[in-house]
Amino acid sequence: MKKSDFLYDLPPELIAQYPKEKGESRLMILHRNTGKIEHKDFRDIIDYIKPEDCLAVNNSKVIPARLKGFKASTGGKVELLLVEKKSDNIWKSLAFPGKRARISDVIIIDDNVKCEVENIDSETGERILRFEVTNGNLLNYGKTPLPPYINRPAEDVDIKGYQTIYAKKDGSVAAPTAGLHFNKKILDELKNKCGKIAEVTLHVGPGTFRPVRTEDIENHKMESEFFTITKETASIINHTKEDGGGVFAVGTTTVRAIESAAIEKGKIREKKVRTDIFIYPPYEFKIVDHLLTNFHLPGSTLIMLVSAFASREMILDCYREAIKEKYMFYSYGDAMLIL
Repeated sequence: MKKSDFLYDLPPELIAQYPKEKGESRLMILHRNTGKIEHKDFRDIIDYIKPEDCLAVNNSKVIPARLKGFKASTGGKVELLLVEKKSDNIWKSLAFPGKRARISDVIIIDDNVKCEVENIDSETGERILRFEVTNGNLLNYGKTPLPPYINRPAEDVDIKGYQTIYAKKDGSVAAPTAGLHFNKKILDELKNKCGKIAEVTLHVGPGTFRPVRTEDIENHKMESEFFTITKETASIINHTKEDGGGVFAVGTTTVRAIESAAIEKGKIREKKVRTDIFIYPPYEFKIVDHLLTNFHLPGSTLIMLVSAFASREMILDCYREAIKEKYMFYSYGDAMLIL
């Protein structure tokens, strides 16, 4: 398939710039067996989950990964995006502009924080940085790393707004955004109804923002991301499938983790590895039965995954309907439940 098959025109005013109160988003329901579309409020999601089902969520936590500093030798401004912690003081990072972060360059973040560029990945441009922090924790000096389509600096509202209420495990530079809609009341009601919350951990990397650069999507290479499926989570999902229940995956990151851990149709296993799985049509889902997701960028790997879950034609119909009905799009936008 072609990247151009997944494009659509979005009015810029429908790109959400601020988070709504958790639980207050709109919810589009797509019945993929019939193509029927319903317009609901997010709290109505409770009506679609049965007692025999389970809810699968990504508990990765967004870290304050954006650091601003300057090059020690010239004073030129440098912005860093921490990508992955390699050891106590070594981080993989992106640098902007890259020409100001060459090997052996020293970057000053604060009176108490500086780093030296030790190496550069020639393919990704990622820097290996050795930090020296004389007071406190490195992450105390960072800011929330908002996506590039949010046209403003991070504010206090983003500290909670760009974090799911069930986030536990530090490691993501982007939120698993489908989970941003849940508030405690809705999550508690779901727990009371089905009693089964399966937590996975997939640390979202900067690849989530990177465009597909090849017209033939089969030639696109996903960046690998670390994920964990615990023995408990595998047991919850496997028992749900055995008992005839459905697995409701919250977000594309949850889908990628679960499908990467599948050993056969209807069964997964405990796993702790990296995955570069790229899901696009046609793809036979082995575990996930229902998907809660946001409205994604044109031509992105995310809209391709969602199109594999329903169909490209059905998803683009839904997006046209969402535009017509003034749904909000992307990370801080409204939600879509595919049944």
